[in-house]
Amino acid sequence: MSGTSNSTGNKVNVPEAKAAMEQFKYEVANEIGVPLKKGYNGDLTSAQNGYVGGYMVKDICPERNREYLRNLRSCQGHAYAVTYHYSVGI
Repeated sequence: MSGTSNSTGNKVNVPEAKAAMEQFKYEVANEIGVPLKKGYNGDLTSAQNGYVGGYMVKDICPERNREYLRNLRSCQGHAYAVTYHYSVGI
């Protein structure tokens, strides 16, 4: 691999959304009990910080479920439920 890197990281693609994402981060932290504050947060563990980021992604891209009834091909008039689980990624 060369010395160049792809720096997509934690950038907000829409500059106008930066303040909203910051507010969202503090709301999520408060909701899950992580004492996140403005400024220095070096006293928090990586697990605590990871929970905040994980819950943010979970709220933004929730898993979706879809159920269908599918007719049985071998037995006329019978059907079975099929459930699809999928996530919408960014």
